Amino acid sequence: MNKHTNKGLTKLLALVMALSLLLSCMGGTALAEDEVTQLTVYSQLANFSGTQGGWSSALLKDKFGIELVIVPETDGTYETRMESGDLGDIVVWGSNDTNYQNAVDQGLLFDWEEEDLLKEHGPYIAETFANALEANREINKDGAIHGFGHNLALSADNHENFFYTWDIRWDLYKQLGYPEVKTLDDLVDVLAQMKELEPTDDNGNPTYAASPWPDWDGDMVMYVKSTAQNITGYDEMGLGLYDAVNGEYHGVLEENGPYMQALKFYNKLYQRGLFDPDSMTQNYSQMQAKVTSGGVFFSIFDYAGSTLFNTDEHLAAGKYMTSLQPTDTTNIAYGLSLAGGIRVWSIGNYTDYPEKCMDFINWLATPEGAMTSWYGIKGLMWDYDEEGHTYFTELGLKCHNDPTTDLTGVEWTSPETGKTYTLDGTFNDGMIQINNTTWSQSAENPDSIEGETFHYSSWESMMVEAKNEAEQDWRDHNGVTTNQEYLEKQSYSVIPGVNYSASPRSTELELTWSQVTTAVKQYSWNAIYAKSDEEFDSIVAEMVEKCNEYGYADCLAWGENEAALKYQLQVDAGLSPAK
Repeated sequence: MNKHTNKGLTKLLALVMALSLLLSCMGGTALAEDEVTQLTVYSQLANFSGTQGGWSSALLKDKFGIELVIVPETDGTYETRMESGDLGDIVVWGSNDTNYQNAVDQGLLFDWEEEDLLKEHGPYIAETFANALEANREINKDGAIHGFGHNLALSADNHENFFYTWDIRWDLYKQLGYPEVKTLDDLVDVLAQMKELEPTDDNGNPTYAASPWPDWDGDMVMYVKSTAQNITGYDEMGLGLYDAVNGEYHGVLEENGPYMQALKFYNKLYQRGLFDPDSMTQNYSQMQAKVTSGGVFFSIFDYAGSTLFNTDEHLAAGKYMTSLQPTDTTNIAYGLSLAGGIRVWSIGNYTDYPEKCMDFINWLATPEGAMTSWYGIKGLMWDYDEEGHTYFTELGLKCHNDPTTDLTGVEWTSPETGKTYTLDGTFNDGMIQINNTTWSQSAENPDSIEGETFHYSSWESMMVEAKNEAEQDWRDHNGVTTNQEYLEKQSYSVIPGVNYSASPRSTELELTWSQVTTAVKQYSWNAIYAKSDEEFDSIVAEMVEKCNEYGYADCLAWGENEAALKYQLQVDAGLSPAK
């Protein structure tokens, strides 16, 4: 039975069921008013498994009559779902490379132009993001549109907000007398002194400089890779890093290369008792709890640093976490893109509910949907004033400052249906757990006043006085008011937004790739936990030997070829990659 026959039968059965229900109602049996359709979302980016709960659950039931069941990517998930032929109702890809392209080739993703799905149920996407839709068509061998990429903007004149923020405890840094931080070694010394000042967190547990987690490891250890990006300004590409300035490729095993430098940084922290020993086994939520309780002094990301640490309690106590980039490093920023990034929104070809899937994705692509995914329910947590300025409500600001805010018992009345819902869980619990974006937060928000982007740091309502003396000291010391202003003044490179899709890897190379990436991650974590420089060097040498045995040279050759292809796209587009 082909998919079209299957869909036809599904619709026929739905019609029969509807008629049956109608007859039942005529006989005096009432239909359930709150019938909800369950949509399975297979997201390679998700860090959550199960039914979406919290405030967004109430919102989605009210607005679309849907409930989301999130299926994250774990070992074997992709292979199992590909073998079954049913990827899910909504499918979100971590990259538009081999896995995505195999799904397209095997006919497992819905053609958005079939049965006028995009026109009828995705009008905002069709009208607003035509460039992104055509970019998706270009990378699909069948010439169809199967989705669109993430982090979209309507202008490519600027770069996105800095995603990597080099967060540290500024209040402790001030106590230390603002020591010079030029290199990663300098940063290690400063973090060691912070530990001396504050050896325990709010709960009496030991403090650490860094507390990574393995959940998000991809081809490399994510936290190591991200740090490598931000000491060089290079972008992640396969099993290495790509220099957008000249197109050069730096493989993960390059001696004294970016990845190895970052790996050694975390080992130095471990050898000095500054690296959380639970890092290799903890999950994202456990890390969040430690940062929120003051147990971590440093994070390469604001969402795993200042966003969690700067609670009302910490601010009232004079504590503050914010950016301090070592002066000898080069941060990375991504150019805004009309074509979208590599993380693709798509719909499974065997869903029984393509219209509901598209309705939901189309809403996420509207300014309101994007704002909701970041900041919560409009009217309850954020809104626009009479002049069009964006602002947080009192509850919304509380949730923004502390995502663990408990919403149990909070009532929300839908402006569309008039129904009142009693919320539960924390704000974090209600965040849509698909973990992908439509708009870039750095893009100008069409629904807001001119000049305000989706990112709260650009809102006039957020241009407020410093929250405590430590923040004011940071502002005065650096001559800025926001961390984005600060990072703009530091060394960074911009990765141009081009319509690049990684070349498919052969079955043989995929096997090699799996063996090499597994070894890289296992040995990298082992190297971080090395008790001496000699042990570190020995583990790294064994990692290099094992990876070479598995066929690392073929992986490196693939990466070098991809770097050349992407660089040529930049040249052809006339895009300047650097500051």
